[in-house]
Amino acid sequence: MSILDRFSVAGQVAIVTGAGRGLGAATAVALAEAGADVLISARTEAQLAKVAEQIRATGRRAVVVAADLSDLDAVAGLAQAAYDELGRLDTVVNNVGGTFPTEFLKTSNEFLNEAFSFNVTTAHALTRAAVPLMLKDPDKQKSVVTISSMMGRTADRGFIAYGTAKAALAHWTKMAAQDLAPRIRVNGIYVGSIMTSALEYVAGQPDLMSQLETKTPLGRVGEPEDIAAGVVYLASKAGQYVTGKLLEIDGGIQQPTLDLGFPDVAP
Repeated sequence: MSILDRFSVAGQVAIVTGAGRGLGAATAVALAEAGADVLISARTEAQLAKVAEQIRATGRRAVVVAADLSDLDAVAGLAQAAYDELGRLDTVVNNVGGTFPTEFLKTSNEFLNEAFSFNVTTAHALTRAAVPLMLKDPDKQKSVVTISSMMGRTADRGFIAYGTAKAALAHWTKMAAQDLAPRIRVNGIYVGSIMTSALEYVAGQPDLMSQLETKTPLGRVGEPEDIAAGVVYLASKAGQYVTGKLLEIDGGIQQPTLDLGFPDVAP
């Protein structure tokens, strides 16, 4: 097997959540380009249809499931849907998540709980449903990839709910890797500043964008394909000796502090 062959996921079946746009869409297409059939899910069917067209253009199969992925029963049901429609299940990419920046005193208990559920419990629900189906293929190593954030390993004002949830997801990744080894590898990615809709607010303000680029050693924000390439690595044989790890795909940034205008609690 050549080194390039190790990055193939030919014949595999993957699930990608939050796949209507941004990181999820790029990841789903990248996995298809590397040889996988993909079940994609998000809230908006029209967005998923466009991604499905890109997947099918690679010659791979696409299954579209439009769903509210904050519904834990709906997200868990994706595992059986993939197995029923595509015949097997090899890779789960827990990409769905996210939470708006909010100042501390406006971060209610309910908001914090919702952030944790959407970023962590959804990943647990889908993976828990997927594991028995993945293990039906007795001779193959399987993979779970979670999408965390640099806010899960650093700190910044306004991100207490998001950062706490993403830190929990990162630790969940490490713990799940221990529980599911050796048959299922579980890894994640600490995502840096990537040009998706989540960065539109910053991109529209030259001062903030300049701050971000200056604080990033590589001098630019990333592209969704930068993250997608990391997922393909972790899902493929190239990453077959990696589990319980989180790749830092963030341009080298260490401290992302930006002035988003949140006031001091005690000025």
